[in-house]
Amino acid sequence: MKTIRLIRQTVAMICILICCSVPLYSQEISSARLDSLVENTMKSFNVPGIAVAVVKDNRIVHMKGYGVSSIITGKKTDENTLFAIASNSKAFTAAALAILVDEGKIEWDTHVTDIIPEFKLYDPYVTNEFTIRDLLTHRSGLGLGAGDLMLWPDGTLFTLNDIIYNMRYLKPVSSFRTKYDYDNLMYLVAGEVVSRVSGMSWEDFIEDRIMTPLGMGRSAACYSRIKDKSNVIDAHIYTHGKVQRIPMNFTPVGNAAGGIFSNISDLSKWVMMQLNGGKYGDNLSKSIFSQKVGREMWSPQTIIPASSYDYKSNFAAYGLGWRVNDINGYKQVSHTGGLSGVVTQVTMIPELKLGIIVLTNQQASGAYVTITNTIKDTYLGIKGRDRLKENIEALRRNSSSARDEVSKVWNKVASSAKFAPGSEDLKSYTGKYRDNWFGIVNITLENGALRFASEMSPQLKGTLCFYTGDTFVVKWDERSFDADAFVWYSKNIEGVPSGFKMKAISPETDFSYDFQDLDFYRVK
Repeated sequence: MKTIRLIRQTVAMICILICCSVPLYSQEISSARLDSLVENTMKSFNVPGIAVAVVKDNRIVHMKGYGVSSIITGKKTDENTLFAIASNSKAFTAAALAILVDEGKIEWDTHVTDIIPEFKLYDPYVTNEFTIRDLLTHRSGLGLGAGDLMLWPDGTLFTLNDIIYNMRYLKPVSSFRTKYDYDNLMYLVAGEVVSRVSGMSWEDFIEDRIMTPLGMGRSAACYSRIKDKSNVIDAHIYTHGKVQRIPMNFTPVGNAAGGIFSNISDLSKWVMMQLNGGKYGDNLSKSIFSQKVGREMWSPQTIIPASSYDYKSNFAAYGLGWRVNDINGYKQVSHTGGLSGVVTQVTMIPELKLGIIVLTNQQASGAYVTITNTIKDTYLGIKGRDRLKENIEALRRNSSSARDEVSKVWNKVASSAKFAPGSEDLKSYTGKYRDNWFGIVNITLENGALRFASEMSPQLKGTLCFYTGDTFVVKWDERSFDADAFVWYSKNIEGVPSGFKMKAISPETDFSYDFQDLDFYRVK
């Protein structure tokens, strides 16, 4: 009897210990709480439509669309509404290469020039040593967003061959493999590697080898390949006190970096496959890629400075198509995506079998951060943080500072107008100017004002407003760009303008407007 009693006591104690050891993250966020959170977030950040999915332990615990896909049509957002997922496309490109690694057709450290002989960077040594791994890890030595103006806001006249050729003119800002600087162009090259090795277009490969097997039936590798466009979002921005629909500017050439359209229903399948180490299907009997290459994609490749503001974090890095860091003792794998009027986020905590997908149709990053972090807090047992309040306050601080800087510039433009050169003096600034990688810009005189017009990026046109001396501010005709920039001329020994450089005036200008990398010289 003592033995039985002892066994019973032992079992009881074990049960108590197990129960006590179950952390608060075992709790699930309720749909009612999520509904309230998303609705308040949409209102606070002026986002017309959001779609949210949460997967946990191989099941969907929440999947819902909120608001409208377009302020013009008023169509409701649902789980099937297609969003541009932007840079979340990069993980698909990495997965495509992982499949080819599994098949023995390439290795992560295969040299790019072995596949694309014409690939050439500014430094011959870097060109020769550059590998497929380097394409995916943002450590090329080029600056943040280098060359993105060939894609953004209107790179429709640049071909992929143009971009690959022009990359040789982009000057590095750091040593090769020493520093993280986010780079879109290398993913275009990675997409071309997929194409040349597989014999398929990148778009065909993504759809045939990843989307179709997973049952991502409504998703497409790019906008033009969407079969049914009746449930696709419009892009929006909040400006001058109201929400506006804007064009979703992204050239098809950039699909491998950010062209995929998908929805929370399809992306839930993608995320569950990722959490299962590449496996999917009944009893996880099938696989997209092996666990070996899956681990490599989630392994730190390039160190990123870690931040502990939101969560306790000891390291941050970029893997292959994914950002990797630790939060409160758990590994986190995530990525964000942004285009004009669209921002998205995919987040996974593998040890918890947790995946979070947030898609939005307005470029307010505070919205997806608020929703994602609130969901994570629930599963991590974090209490007392009002993520919505924190992010609204951060937005106000940052926006106020940026607005002040921009206002100072335009106030100076207004006060300097009386000192502006006359038409005859302005003529000296006109001409045809070339940047080696961006191409020709024409500066003309129209109705007493200088006009800027890019030949390769036709939407990039605007008026040069006098600032001081030989410095102007270009005000873009398309105001949704939100990227007005300084233009300052240099002169030759005869005092004739011989070239100019540029720089965005607002610290909040998207990094893809890499005006600072341009160096124009007069050709006519």
